[in-house]
Amino acid sequence: MSPAQPCTGLRAAVAAGVGLSKGPTGSARSGRLLRPPSPALAAPGARLLRLPGNGAVQAASPERAGWTEALRAAVAELRAGAVVAVPTDTLYGLACSASCSTALDAVYRLKGRSETKPLAVCLGRVADVYRYCQVRVPEELLKDLLPGPVTLVMERSEELNKDLNPFTPLVGIRIPDHAFMLDLAQMFGGPLALTSANLSSQASSLNVEDFQDLWPHLSLVIDGGPIGDGQSPECRLGSTVVDLSVSGKFGIIRPGW
Repeated sequence: MSPAQPCTGLRAAVAAGVGLSKGPTGSARSGRLLRPPSPALAAPGARLLRLPGNGAVQAASPERAGWTEALRAAVAELRAGAVVAVPTDTLYGLACSASCSTALDAVYRLKGRSETKPLAVCLGRVADVYRYCQVRVPEELLKDLLPGPVTLVMERSEELNKDLNPFTPLVGIRIPDHAFMLDLAQMFGGPLALTSANLSSQASSLNVEDFQDLWPHLSLVIDGGPIGDGQSPECRLGSTVVDLSVSGKFGIIRPGW
């Protein structure tokens, strides 16, 4: 399947469902690149926890104990201001507390990411979107798209850390359709900053081995197994980014899978 097909379907669903017109897409920004840390300065290494049940465990399953252990470990690290690698519904990602400015800086540095490239915010429930964003679309649309492999760009509220993407009044919201990430975001209880687990300009990661060079700079790696089939280039596109920041308009900023 070509990347244009899922994007076209999403565009049609948004337009037909709420009568939105297509608006302009976002413009690229340039900025200073933060160099990733030298391997010689790396921390001893990340703790690796493998999720039982291929990333999906029923509440009454005997494997639930391992699932809960991974959740508690991840929440503890995030609350301590650490950066954690996590599986999502599209790619492996790097997560940290969006309220911790030191952790946000660490994410940019370990990826070598431009300071003007924003980080998405991961939430656990659709209801949380209204706390952190100015929502200008019907609730039914949000519930149709979330959880799902999309990033919805909206105007941010004052609730978000001012050090998170200070160069833009907008923020991209993710609620991944992934059982572990939904549990993690809900248990953490606040906004998580989320970006792909790779050095900037390098290929996205579909398994934990793809970003093994980053492990020494992480506190915890959650291994949820391979994501996607790994054969099609479309599997590494990440989420589809949809601009819903202007009432009555929408735009596809980046096609995904």
